[in-house]
Amino acid sequence: MTSTVLIIGASRGLGLALAREWLQRNWNVIATARASGTHDLQKLAETSSCRLTLEQLDMNDVDAIAALKRRLSGLELDLLFVNAAVANGPGDRVDKVSTEEFIRIMATNALSPMRVVETLGTLVRPGGTIGVMSSSLGSVALNQTGGWEVYRASKAALNTLMRSYAVRHAEGGRSLALVDPGWVRTDMGGDGATLGIQESIPGVVDALAARHGQPGLRFFNYKGETVPW
Repeated sequence: MTSTVLIIGASRGLGLALAREWLQRNWNVIATARASGTHDLQKLAETSSCRLTLEQLDMNDVDAIAALKRRLSGLELDLLFVNAAVANGPGDRVDKVSTEEFIRIMATNALSPMRVVETLGTLVRPGGTIGVMSSSLGSVALNQTGGWEVYRASKAALNTLMRSYAVRHAEGGRSLALVDPGWVRTDMGGDGATLGIQESIPGVVDALAARHGQPGLRFFNYKGETVPW
């Protein structure tokens, strides 16, 4: 039986690459984007032999998340993966950011992904996987250089909230994953990043596959290596 993954935030960058990777591995893919008719994602769907289904979703809209769940009612997922996030760059400082921008980043990177997990996680079959794209920048232990302050805080908050989710759903039997893709050359990562998408994303998918069927929460990178909290 063909496996099915739902990717939240797949219009470009890492999310789009994830959709391509799972299609290449013969999965059925459901991919969301904030805007309908996203060019690259639409083009990928047209060449997917009907294995890629597109859904429109603004992750920050609670009603839209609930509506997506209704549209997917009756579908059993093998994997739910939340990818969407925002950042202001390495010079982002907590003493310089506006209250409105702080709230935007924290809501998009921590609150909204967890709302997605809470709402759509029930579609994942027992023994399936729920994954969220985190970052080594969210590791408190690894913060030896500073920078990316609000982004770091948002990913640390995401990690903490997933830890709480894991405690509350300890009997669910699902594999829960916080994944660090590495520093990747994307619009967010910038041209100076150390990894290309084709170095990162196959590793992310391999690492998720290696954890599949193993209950509980783990924080690991694209090589499958544990990242310290």
